[in-house]
Amino acid sequence: MTMPQPTEAALTFREGMSRLGAAVTLLTSDGPAGRHGMTASAVVSVTDSPPTLIVCVNRGIRCHDLFVENAVLAVNVLGGRHQDLSRRFASKDVGDRFDGADWITLATGAPVLDDAEVAFDCRIVDVRSVGSHSVLTCEVDAVRLHSDQPESLIWFGRHFHHLQAEAAR
Repeated sequence: MTMPQPTEAALTFREGMSRLGAAVTLLTSDGPAGRHGMTASAVVSVTDSPPTLIVCVNRGIRCHDLFVENAVLAVNVLGGRHQDLSRRFASKDVGDRFDGADWITLATGAPVLDDAEVAFDCRIVDVRSVGSHSVLTCEVDAVRLHSDQPESLIWFGRHFHHLQAEAAR
């Protein structure tokens, strides 16, 4: 089956979105449907009372249904040192994506990358379909910060970029 070619408007939209820098995260889940994870940049804060995030996931990929069935996920925010791990979780042609990194659990049982810059451990409380994706509303049960010198892996212009906070003066 051949996929339909994107319209000019869709291609222009994609180009525009490539110019909107975003933090690179690993979405991970474990539960009755099994353990799985993916690389994502479509994560947005909604509110701090209660702490809530929105995560967008393509309904056509395998882990979508696993996330929904498990009803939990962790949003692991990556630093520059995680670029290879990000690529592994984005690839379709790897063995166990979780190999080669240290994982822990917090409140929900979702895998949390031990040295993630920050990890948000969440319960999925709502799922809504929008186009090809689902918008997952996730209430945060636990937050784990890694260090006092934060850094971030950013996806911008279809390339990775590393950001590091300046030391306090």
